[in-house]
Amino acid sequence: MKPAEAYILKQSEPYRSIMMHLQMLIEVTVPDTELLFKWSLPFFYIDKRPICYINQTKGYVDLVFWNAARFTTYTELLVTDKRKRMKSLRYKTLDEIDDVVVIEMVKQAYKFREHKFY
Repeated sequence: MKPAEAYILKQSEPYRSIMMHLQMLIEVTVPDTELLFKWSLPFFYIDKRPICYINQTKGYVDLVFWNAARFTTYTELLVTDKRKRMKSLRYKTLDEIDDVVVIEMVKQAYKFREHKFY
């Protein structure tokens, strides 16, 4: 088992289910993604470039997007939390996840993957 998968599976519920669902949405939306374990977190890479990562912390799961400052849709749903460039979607329960929003965010992350991180 890959370290990133082990990280997801060792989480307690409901975080494990949230992370597994997000992983499925990301991998179905962009089949070329590679799940890697970087900085002790599950990162999704395309062509050796990170597009997003998943982190369970403080009672929620953060789906953090690398180039979110460039996103144009659903930006009002993104949380900055004192971050200048990366932004995230936060989930406390599986029911909070809107698949349409996550898929659109992943598509935007894919679209902006070639842009330099600023």
